[in-house]
Amino acid sequence: MQSRVLIASLSPIAGYQMAGVDVQNPLLGETTCGSLLLQLQKIWDEVGESDVERDKMLLQLEQECLNVYKRKVEQAAKSRAHLLQALADAKLELSTLLASLGEKSFIGIPLKTSGSIKEQLAAIAPALEQLWKQKEERLKKFANVLTQIQKIRGEISGTNEQTGSFTVDESDLSVKKLDEFHDHLQELEKEKSERLNKVLEFVNIIHDICGVLGIDFYATVTEVHPSLNDTTDTQSKSISNDTLARLAKTVLSLKEAKKQRLQKLQDLAAELNKLWNLMDTSEEERSLFDHVTCKISSSVDEVNVPGALALDLIEQAEVEVERLDELKGSRMKEIALKKQGELEEIFARAHIEIDTQSAREKILGLIDSGHVEPSDLVADMDAQIIKAKEEALSRKDILDKVEKWMSACEEESWLEDYNRDDNRYSGSRGAHLNLKRAEKARILVSKIPGLVDTLVAKTRTWEEEHGFTFAYDGVPLLAMLDEYAVLRHDREEEKRRMRDQKKFHEQLNTEQEAMFGSKPSPARPLSSTKKVVGPGSRGLNRRLSLNQNGGGGKSVNRDVKRDVPRPVAPLNYVAISKEDPGLFTP
Repeated sequence: MQSRVLIASLSPIAGYQMAGVDVQNPLLGETTCGSLLLQLQKIWDEVGESDVERDKMLLQLEQECLNVYKRKVEQAAKSRAHLLQALADAKLELSTLLASLGEKSFIGIPLKTSGSIKEQLAAIAPALEQLWKQKEERLKKFANVLTQIQKIRGEISGTNEQTGSFTVDESDLSVKKLDEFHDHLQELEKEKSERLNKVLEFVNIIHDICGVLGIDFYATVTEVHPSLNDTTDTQSKSISNDTLARLAKTVLSLKEAKKQRLQKLQDLAAELNKLWNLMDTSEEERSLFDHVTCKISSSVDEVNVPGALALDLIEQAEVEVERLDELKGSRMKEIALKKQGELEEIFARAHIEIDTQSAREKILGLIDSGHVEPSDLVADMDAQIIKAKEEALSRKDILDKVEKWMSACEEESWLEDYNRDDNRYSGSRGAHLNLKRAEKARILVSKIPGLVDTLVAKTRTWEEEHGFTFAYDGVPLLAMLDEYAVLRHDREEEKRRMRDQKKFHEQLNTEQEAMFGSKPSPARPLSSTKKVVGPGSRGLNRRLSLNQNGGGGKSVNRDVKRDVPRPVAPLNYVAISKEDPGLFTP
């Protein structure tokens, strides 16, 4: 009886069998716990197993069944715990993903938390899967942005760091963080663009200066950084701080070299002009170095022509300067004598009498002695020429009036000859022309006293201003004017005397005619010798004397082709001080 109770407790199927229900399904052919117990009972009956043994074995069997159920329950509990943990992990992962992606809510998350654990897991799984995909896409975007950031940083720092060495912080994959990285990337790209423009600006400056200096541009920029030699890919050029610093240093160095070369070329151009002017070089020969002299007043920024400051061009100018410098010594005498001739011509036009022979001998002696620098000698002669021109200019007004005075004296001489001509009123050919000239001559002669007075006043003023005598071809002008005044007075006295004599002869003739009734032949004047009043008529200055024989009365100094030797400079030409007020005095 006890064994039956045990069997019933072991299995619900066994209980059904004990109740008379057939637990074996012949159609299915399955073996159940109840059928096995029945077989075991039959065996025990056949064996004659005692109830004690049966109860013992059934208790053992019951214990084994309990152990099996316990294990199953434990396994089920563990499985439930695993599912609960998985559900908790899923919920935690869901919240972590939402926090990482910066999402406060998500459309795929189930609002209800009821139902079995597996149902809840099944409900969360799609949302997790979608969030994982979103996270992977977000990670790719972060990786792309960070890769570009790292690349640009490497270009700026010049370290060229390899991409992939960075890690993405998965705790913050929000759109805000991604936007921050994008903003940072844009700033770096802007900085990169500015640096690239700066690099290209430096490279262009180096290219232009190298062209002007005739330097290899590619070798210069390659020395700074090899990437700068690439003329096609501007993005590959180095933009690091070191590259920019070296480019700036190179630009400064090239600008300094350009400045030094230009200064050297300008010095050479100035030396060339000095030598050319010294040796009176022809324009054709000077034009060969126009490319050098055209930059004599140019600034550094104005010289941009390729090859304008190349070394070979500077060397050519140096060679030309050396050649002209060597040639200068041999041509110095010719140059100095030419300058002396120019000075003598100025003195001659200004009617300043100087010792030309002594001056020339002095110049040649200075050159042969070698005690004076040729350029200094020519510079001093140029200064003397300038001073002579100034002196001639100060004398010009007086000299012009002297010329008018001398012309008037010539006309006065001609008029005297004309008045002595008894046939002046004849109808001969050209008589009417002489008559017109005589009329003009009388008007001009009437102005001589006023002209002489003006000359005297101006000459005295000039002598007071300059502190020395105004000489005309070595003769003091005031003495010439005083002599002219005396001669003119003597001539007037002579005319008055001749008028009185003529009047006396006429009266005598009248008396004789009344007494004897006949008219004697006209008496000749007591003196038929012509005495003309004019500048230098007493012989003080042969250049200013008038024609005493009545042959036109022209002054010698008005003859442009006179045979008198040209005046020369003072004896000690170079040693004369520029402040000497008596430089041009005879």
